[in-house]
Amino acid sequence: MLGPRTVAGQVLVLQVVVAVLLITAAVVALAFQARYDSERDAQNRSLAAAESFADAPGTLQALTSPDPAAVLQRPAEQARRGSGVDFIAVMAPDGTRYADTDRSLIGTRAEGVERASAGSPFTEIFEGAPNDAARAIVPVTDATGSVVGLVGAGVTIDSVGNAVDRHLPMLLGSAAAALAFATASSALVSRRLRRQTHDLGPTEMTRMYEHHNAVLHAVREGVILIGGDGRLTLANDEARRLLELPPDAEGRHVAGLGLDQDTAELLASGRTVTDEVRLAGDRLLAVNTRPTAPYGGASGTVATLRDTTELRALSGTAEVARERLKLLYEAGVRIGTTLDVTRTAEELSEVAVPRFADFATVELLDPVLRGEEPTEEHTEMRRAATSGIREDPPLQRVGDLIRFDVPTTPMAAALRGGHAVREADLTVAHGWRAQDPQGADEALAYGIHSLIVVPLQARGVVMGMANFWRSERAERFEEEDLAFAEELAARAAVAIDNARRFTREHTMAVTLQRSLLPRVLPEQDALEVAYRYLPAQAGVGGDWFDVIPLPGARVALVVGDVVGHGLHAAATMGRLRTAVHNFSALDLPPDELLGHLDELVARIDLEEAGDGSGDGITGATCLYAIYDPVSGRCSVATAGHFAPALVFPDGTAKFPEVPVFPPLGLGGGPFETAELRLPEGSRIVLYTDGLIEHRDRDVDAGLRLLRDTLADRAHRTAEETCQAVFSAMLPPHRRDDIALLVARTCLLDRERVADWDVPADPSAVAPVRAACGRQLEAWGLGDIGFTTELMLSELITNAIRYGSEPIHVRLLRERTLICEVSDGSSTSPHLRRAATTDEGGRGLFLVSQFAGRWGTRYTPTGKVMWTEQPLTGGAQPVAGLLLDDLAR
Repeated sequence: MLGPRTVAGQVLVLQVVVAVLLITAAVVALAFQARYDSERDAQNRSLAAAESFADAPGTLQALTSPDPAAVLQRPAEQARRGSGVDFIAVMAPDGTRYADTDRSLIGTRAEGVERASAGSPFTEIFEGAPNDAARAIVPVTDATGSVVGLVGAGVTIDSVGNAVDRHLPMLLGSAAAALAFATASSALVSRRLRRQTHDLGPTEMTRMYEHHNAVLHAVREGVILIGGDGRLTLANDEARRLLELPPDAEGRHVAGLGLDQDTAELLASGRTVTDEVRLAGDRLLAVNTRPTAPYGGASGTVATLRDTTELRALSGTAEVARERLKLLYEAGVRIGTTLDVTRTAEELSEVAVPRFADFATVELLDPVLRGEEPTEEHTEMRRAATSGIREDPPLQRVGDLIRFDVPTTPMAAALRGGHAVREADLTVAHGWRAQDPQGADEALAYGIHSLIVVPLQARGVVMGMANFWRSERAERFEEEDLAFAEELAARAAVAIDNARRFTREHTMAVTLQRSLLPRVLPEQDALEVAYRYLPAQAGVGGDWFDVIPLPGARVALVVGDVVGHGLHAAATMGRLRTAVHNFSALDLPPDELLGHLDELVARIDLEEAGDGSGDGITGATCLYAIYDPVSGRCSVATAGHFAPALVFPDGTAKFPEVPVFPPLGLGGGPFETAELRLPEGSRIVLYTDGLIEHRDRDVDAGLRLLRDTLADRAHRTAEETCQAVFSAMLPPHRRDDIALLVARTCLLDRERVADWDVPADPSAVAPVRAACGRQLEAWGLGDIGFTTELMLSELITNAIRYGSEPIHVRLLRERTLICEVSDGSSTSPHLRRAATTDEGGRGLFLVSQFAGRWGTRYTPTGKVMWTEQPLTGGAQPVAGLLLDDLAR
């Protein structure tokens, strides 16, 4: 854990090495000091012993005696043992030994005694024979001061070394104890250092501190550390610059650093804040504070400071730009949500208020409001929308005509230049005031003071203009507001132009569709009919319906649907409706009529594919039904259309089984007809898919809802049924047209029907004619009896002569008198004008002249010749015609 790679381990090794060196040096110094002290002690003892012996009584007399050696040898040995020195020698002035503890040296001459011979005692460390020693040489003088002898005493160096060696164990033991203590203390210090350095090596520590210092002082954000006692611990260069701290700021309390009181209290409080703006001198600082304790540091606070003085100005500009971009995005989303010109203008004014202007007005040219192409005249427009922060601005109201007669007005200038025009101060806008002085004074008194006018133009065409006014906010419009106003107006102008084009097309399509759909249902007594028709909200489509009276009091019910919307769908619907009318005039059964219609659609598709337009009508559907009030039977055929719904008098509702065939134009024929028997009071309901199907409801759910709605009440009228169905099933948003046709069946009273079987014998004509006359008299139609009998005579005669059995005559008294003569032949008679010399050929001519309508229809068993006459009048014209014709 304290390896040499870490700072702590290296510090421990270094401390141990230093301790060893210091202790070794101390031991060596102590050893040398002990030796030096021993030598000094030996010299002092030697000097004391020599001086004592030299001053001893009898030493002087012994030296002056004839045999000094004999006298001094014994005292010298005794003095050595008493003084603790290793040797004492008594010498002549020239150094010749008289006495010595080492008897072998007596008589020899000692070296280096000249100073003592001169009368000066001395001590020294002597190195030489007989051995190294610490010695002292003291002269012995007589009464005259003359040196008469020398006394030397000393301790050998070996004795001194032995004394030092006796101290070494204590010194080494003390050194070992000191080393152990130093090592233990170093280990404790290194362990604490290891925790603080997190086992980092010196390279990592160096790099970390280098980076720390580089970042701390290079970062453009002030960083300060405040201790738990509120004193400043650290401040980087940026913090010193921002807070203008004195050089000796570290260690001082933050309250004494000359900071703003609120800033000082915040830094000393230790509470956590994020981007709290504080004033420091003339700077605005964003301050962030966090406690240091949770992150391993001592209790305190770290604070970062960021200069937001310039940033605040830049952020204000950026915020304005961001808000403008956001407003433009909202304009793209909110403007043009509908294809209505007026609503689009209102959306423009609503987007601009209140985030760009206090009031906004939009004026459009009258042709644009009608969906027409704009005119070149721009001197007057109609106010289409107004929005504001208050409801009472002194501005002209929606619908007012706005004129720009004065060419110096900002409105005229904007239209003339094609760009936005700014009137920063309306109080000095003389052109604006000249246009309407009274209105301008009212606006200024109200507080309106600034204006931007932008022309609304798309695809190079001016459609109107937008005016943005300010009153509540004090700032005026600036130059940079012009670009934003033009961008906002450009987006709105495209939406307005799209709405105008749609309005034009929609108006044309609606006009065409209304002209093609039945405006008034024909009068007839077979069915009580009610209908509803709603075009799609996004545009007109190709749904249509029809009620067509047919001969024999019958009525045809038609409903169809052309896939698609717009002018092409409406025009196609008109073509198909016209074709159905034409085919029904031939009195064709439903299956044959749809067959002819299918061929027509296929031929039209081929023609349109050949001219490259590609707008075929494949996908059109049609249901054709014929109801006969005499028999109560209904013949139904469909080409890709939904089967009708039937509601019986008891309230039961169902969808009958009708053969299903593809839509028109796909070659799905031959078609088949379903025969339905409808009791009186039944309701037959025809509809298009827009009623039962939309994005929130599938077809099956729609059919179930329709059946449940129809079965809710049994005795509804046709009108009540339409109302109930629309109330229950009308979708919230119509993506397709909806056509609904409800017919309540009626049966013709049997008393108003008379019929006879006619034998194939010319003699039978007269009895039948007489019977018909009597029936007419019974019905009160005697005044048209002669004409009717004449036509019946011609028709019956033709049937007997040119037809085949069975021959049948039927009279129907409805709104008109209907005469029918049927036979088993499919040969159709033709109208021709007979020559003066011809004996025949005038029958059908007479019929065509006397009848209001006449014709032929074919049945599975033959044909029927029929006529219709008004119930009143007709006698005199017929007689006159006959006389004129006979005269020729």
